[in-house]
Amino acid sequence: MGWRINQSPNLTKMWVAGGNAGTAALAENFNIRSSDIDGLVSKASEVKADLVVVGPEAPLALGLADRLYEVGIPVFGPSRAAAQIEASKGFALTLMKEAGVPCPDFASVRDQAGARSYIKKHPGPLVVKADGLAAGKGVLLCEDSEQVSEAVKLCLTDRAFGDAGETVILEEYLSGPEVSVFAFSDGQNLSPLVAACDYKRLGDGNIGPNTGGMGSFSGPEFWTPELADQVEKSIMYPVLQAMAQRGTPYKGVLYAGLMLTGTPSDWKPKVLEFNCRLGDPETQVVMPLLASDPLDLMLACAEGNLNETQVRWNNKNYVGVVMVSGGYPEDYQTGFEISGLDCDGPEDTMVFHSGTQLGDGGPITAGGRVLTVVGGGDTTEQARIRAYSRLENINFEGAVWRRDIGSSAHLGAAGSSK
Repeated sequence: MGWRINQSPNLTKMWVAGGNAGTAALAENFNIRSSDIDGLVSKASEVKADLVVVGPEAPLALGLADRLYEVGIPVFGPSRAAAQIEASKGFALTLMKEAGVPCPDFASVRDQAGARSYIKKHPGPLVVKADGLAAGKGVLLCEDSEQVSEAVKLCLTDRAFGDAGETVILEEYLSGPEVSVFAFSDGQNLSPLVAACDYKRLGDGNIGPNTGGMGSFSGPEFWTPELADQVEKSIMYPVLQAMAQRGTPYKGVLYAGLMLTGTPSDWKPKVLEFNCRLGDPETQVVMPLLASDPLDLMLACAEGNLNETQVRWNNKNYVGVVMVSGGYPEDYQTGFEISGLDCDGPEDTMVFHSGTQLGDGGPITAGGRVLTVVGGGDTTEQARIRAYSRLENINFEGAVWRRDIGSSAHLGAAGSSK
């Protein structure tokens, strides 16, 4: 997001709260945690920010947008009440039921008795989810009743996901291609939709543990104008209208994670989840598609006049490959030098930083998911070749990445059930 905003002719100065070695090259980093709402509001006021763009979900769920509006600073991101669409899966599912939006059958439970009652009627397979924010880790796929019971115990009794698991969602298991769909909103109006697919599993062929995302690509071949129109009319607009009717208009990016049930000739999309932000690693392959001025667009969402702004997307394909630390998503080490970042790669390639920081000799690893290497092209295969060609020049100790991101074997069904 910072990379794309930095290209706006309207930008005069950019600051990043937190930040990494990548944002340090674009902006001034402030050492403020995303959970420090008071600190964020104070610093935004101090620098007289004209707009605050919120990336992660946690500060939105804590009410950062509300606090900024109170001091007169426009913000790109939903209010605390609207951010519940991601912060509480039960809230989102109930909202969808009320709005007639297609979604899985579900039950919200707070004890084993409630879980047993639902399991008796729906023996499996089921998806067990921690209701609250669990950093993308509170989702368990269960094949039978025994696994469901164990998953519920993990949430409610073992507290594996902390407070996020105080309430548990038991959900119908769906199968089919997954797609992440994004639209900008000012509370009443929506931009044209754009789609991407991500890969959650650690290993090639979608094996291994779930992660925060090992890669993504934009422009999936099944994403047709007809499907986009269907998703807009049956999912995105009804949710936007339902939020407005509740008195909690949704401003920012509305992200719908969909499962395409049915057949390619008659897709029936159902919502797996909503996010109140741009996703990761999808953002890295979506933002290069944005042809409109990002600041004009984000300010229009914040001020409620998106209908006066033309939102344009490039007709290209992008593939992003995530490089992670050895041992991720479990235990891993950091502090390793990253080499090859300055090496020239093919045209239309870029490297986005995540878990990095500046060391004495340059960027070093500082997290599990370290970098995303992105390639663009007229086809997914061209974009894929460019991304991996650029990646070959980059290295750090213990680096791990998938080698099948954007491959033809996955273009119709990337990712894994959430």
